[in-house]
Amino acid sequence: MIKISELTKYYKKNARGVIDLNFDIKEGEVFGFIGPNGAGKSTTVRSILNLIFPTSGEIKVMDLDSVKDTVEIRRNIGYLASEVHYYNDMKVLDFLRYSASFFKDNVDERLFYLAKKLDLDLTRKIGDLSFGNKKKVGIVQALVHEPKIYILDEPTTGLDPLMQNIFFDLLDEERKKGATIFFSSHILSEVQRICDRVGVIKDGELIKIEKIDDILKTSAKSVRIKTKDKIEINENFKDYRLINDEHHFTFTGEVKKLLEIISKLNIIDINITEPSLEEIFMHYYESEEE
Repeated sequence: MIKISELTKYYKKNARGVIDLNFDIKEGEVFGFIGPNGAGKSTTVRSILNLIFPTSGEIKVMDLDSVKDTVEIRRNIGYLASEVHYYNDMKVLDFLRYSASFFKDNVDERLFYLAKKLDLDLTRKIGDLSFGNKKKVGIVQALVHEPKIYILDEPTTGLDPLMQNIFFDLLDEERKKGATIFFSSHILSEVQRICDRVGVIKDGELIKIEKIDDILKTSAKSVRIKTKDKIEINENFKDYRLINDEHHFTFTGEVKKLLEIISKLNIIDINITEPSLEEIFMHYYESEEE
C-alpha cells in the first residue's frame, strides 16, 4: 500500500530530514515507525502526504505517485498529526461534519459512535477544549470516513491512559476491517502493543526493520540478581547497573552461559524476563554508534 524508495529530504542550509529511506507497507499491515524525537519520523509522514516535497526519491501509495496523484491518495487516507490545530470558533460537531464532507456525504452515525467512545463533547467550541480533547477531535476526524490507510503521527500524545486504551481498541476495529496503518511513535510499548512490523530510524536513517514477533524471540534476557557476590562482567552484559546488591543487566548470550554464571553465585533473589522493546532497541542504537 505504501512504498518508499530512496527517499531523501533536506531542509534549508542542508538541515537533515531523512536520508535514503527504503521500505514498504503491505495491505492490512500495522507498521510501526519508531525513533527518538528529531529522528525523521514526521518528515517521512509529511513526505508521504505530500505536505513537503522530497529532495530526491519516490513514494508510491496504492501504486499512485505521492506528488502527481496527491488528491486521489488523500481521498483514501485518514491522517492524525502529532499536534492538531483547528478552527477555534467552530463547534466540534460542525467542524467534524465539515471535514468529513470532503470524503462522504453523511457520517453522523459513525461520528456519534466515535465521539461517544472517546467521551468527546460535540457541542463545545474547539478553542475551549484542552489539548487532550483536541486530540480526540483529531482522532475522530481521521477515523470517521473509514479510509483504506491510516497515517498516525504520535497519535496518543495528550491522551490519558484510559483514552489511550480506547484509541487502541478503535484501531483494532479498523485493522479487522482490513485497513493499513502507519504508526509513528517514540513510545516503544505502543508499537509492541499493536504493530506487525517495526522500522527503527535514527538521525534520518533507517537502522532496522523487524517483525515484532522476531524481535521478542531474541535470546536477550532482562536479568535482576540480588547477591553479595561479585559477578564477572563480559561482552554479553548490556546496560549493567549495580543497585544495593542487585545486579541489573540485559544478557545477550546463550542461556546456557547465563545459567553457568548464576550457578556459581549465592543468590538472595533472582528475576529473569523478556526485555522490553526499549531495551532491545537501545542495542540497535549502540551498535550503530560503535
